[in-house]
Amino acid sequence: MEEPIYATGMAAKLRSQWDRDEGLGQNHKAVKFLGQDYESLKAYCLQSRKLFEDTLFPCAASSLGFKELGPNSAKTSGVRWMRPTEFCRCPEFIVGGATRTDICQGSLGDCWLLAAIASLTLNDNLLHRVVPHGQSFQQEYAGIFHFQFWQFGEWVDVVIDDRLPVKDGKLVFVHSAEGTEFWSALLEKAYAKLNGCYEALSGGSTSEGFEDFTGGVTEAFELRKAPSDLYGIMRRAIDRGSLLGCSIDITGSGEMEAVTFKKLVKGHAYSVTGVEEVNYRGSPTKLVRIRNPWGEVEWTGAWSDNSREWDSVDSSVRSRLQIRSEDGEFWMSFSDFLREFSRLELCNLTADALDNSQLKKWSTSVYSGEWRRGSTAGGCRNFPATFWLNPQFKITLQHPDSGHSDCSFLVGLMQKDRRKKRREGEDMETIGFALYEVSCFAGSSAVHLKRDFFLTHASSARSETFINLREVSSRLKLPPGEYIVVPSTFEPNKEANFVLRVFSEKPANSEELDDDVVADLPPETQLDESQIDSSFKNLFRQLAGPDMEISLTELQTILNRIISKHKDLKTDGFTKEACRSMISLMDTDGSGKLGLTEFHVLWEKIKRYLTIFRQFDVDKSGTMSSYEMRMALESAGFKLTNQLFQLIILRYTEDDMSLDFDNFVTCLVRLETMFSESHYCTPSVSLNNQFTYLLSPQFNTNNTIRDCE
Repeated sequence: MEEPIYATGMAAKLRSQWDRDEGLGQNHKAVKFLGQDYESLKAYCLQSRKLFEDTLFPCAASSLGFKELGPNSAKTSGVRWMRPTEFCRCPEFIVGGATRTDICQGSLGDCWLLAAIASLTLNDNLLHRVVPHGQSFQQEYAGIFHFQFWQFGEWVDVVIDDRLPVKDGKLVFVHSAEGTEFWSALLEKAYAKLNGCYEALSGGSTSEGFEDFTGGVTEAFELRKAPSDLYGIMRRAIDRGSLLGCSIDITGSGEMEAVTFKKLVKGHAYSVTGVEEVNYRGSPTKLVRIRNPWGEVEWTGAWSDNSREWDSVDSSVRSRLQIRSEDGEFWMSFSDFLREFSRLELCNLTADALDNSQLKKWSTSVYSGEWRRGSTAGGCRNFPATFWLNPQFKITLQHPDSGHSDCSFLVGLMQKDRRKKRREGEDMETIGFALYEVSCFAGSSAVHLKRDFFLTHASSARSETFINLREVSSRLKLPPGEYIVVPSTFEPNKEANFVLRVFSEKPANSEELDDDVVADLPPETQLDESQIDSSFKNLFRQLAGPDMEISLTELQTILNRIISKHKDLKTDGFTKEACRSMISLMDTDGSGKLGLTEFHVLWEKIKRYLTIFRQFDVDKSGTMSSYEMRMALESAGFKLTNQLFQLIILRYTEDDMSLDFDNFVTCLVRLETMFSESHYCTPSVSLNNQFTYLLSPQFNTNNTIRDCE
């Protein structure tokens, strides 16, 4: 069962790489989410004269949510799914271009998303990457729309029908101020589909929306510690079309969306939509324009809509900038902005250098990885016994910044698909990363650094904090050299998939570190019968019976009888499958049984395995933990990739990730079978496929895998 599934997965992975080499996953050739093709579905609907109904995101309670928007919640009571043509006389997709007033928040806590959408409207090129042209409620209307989002390294095209949640004749969620434009409501629905349901969008960071609309990289600034040139950074970012968001921190849940004396909302996501410098009473004054996704509740302090400050500004500037409507958008001074707001999030569309006004393209690398319980989920540096198990990625910094001795680069660690898991009671894991200088391994990639390295080396840099956000990013400067990035969850054994992105100002090489798959096994001496100890011969005669060969059943009986005498070992006993593997490995004459010399080699092998097991069973529990297992495998002569080690852990450990002695022996026997001459000739067939086959419960030792030239 395991082998065909995994082999299919490997083939799919290879096909996927070919597709990406052909451009699949780029914005102009987005991946079809859930396999739905917008053009063919629309053509079918037009031909059949039926409006599209999306069975993959149905008009059902499950699409709304699971708790606050669950089937029996007050918020969903009376909700109907209706098309705009059913409750609006003249619905429009977009009127006069998408504007910030098209995005007013409904009864869903996704202000973070709406702040990102509002920023998106400032750049038509960006907007139409997400909201493709040619969609309408008039021309070729078929009740079907589509939107494109960046997701963990690739663009996906999400198809939806236009049935929206309505209550008392009004949209429940996002809506336009005029009530007749629906692009923003449909965009929100597509994003809800991408994440599993509407409720999955509740709560988040504006940077998440920024990145899913652009594929850019986000940096955060704590305004209490703002860099001296922050205003210049903001101006250059807005001039380049970057997206900016800001928020006010809360000290407790009671402050969430509390309104301050001057009408700012705590714990609420705003978008920064402009900066301007005006002459005020003879002095230059820096201003910032901000929008509240609620579409109302505006700042009432200096430079607000009707404040006196505007009276002292040139009339032409005043008419261009001053806002006199309660639309949620307002100006404030930059000094007030720094004082009132806590955090600024800035998404660089092309990851431009922010400390220089001259545009520079970053060199970019993207890696997908996973943390798996017992194998690659090692936790942070607080857990030295397991930290080294985490995936490792090497960066080679060769070219210092112009005029400097250090190299600038940015590391972004993003966990995947966590919103979808909210329905199962899970949320974001707490994640971060550390960097280590590795000049001692310069030029080498076929090595996964082990525990001793991290016990004797301090980190060169690390993420500012471990936090339960989708992405943690840090801008760093280090001297030229080779470094490894170790991404991790805070605690061990937390499972998640992740994407690691590395952006460097100057070209830099990067790659994943992993051990080569090799077996460095001690030589085995097969003695003649005359060389074997007489006491061992006598034992063999007693065990083997009249035919002087040990069969499968006899081997199982022998091993289980012997192992039961070792009270310090925990075991369920050797299975017939395990014993069959041993006979297959040792049976040199093809009899299907073990003669004296064959059994002697196996006996010495098991004694060696027992020594290794006891050596690495550090806590003397009679079992081996998964991280002890990886060190034991290397001591036995095997080096495996992270992926292959995951297979072993999945196959041989118990629910608590422990491994008993019989499974340890069985695993090593099958690994030796993998590397023996009769089963392994060249590495041209995927090692992963071969290992999966040999490590699976259905492994039949009568079959061999060969690829000999």
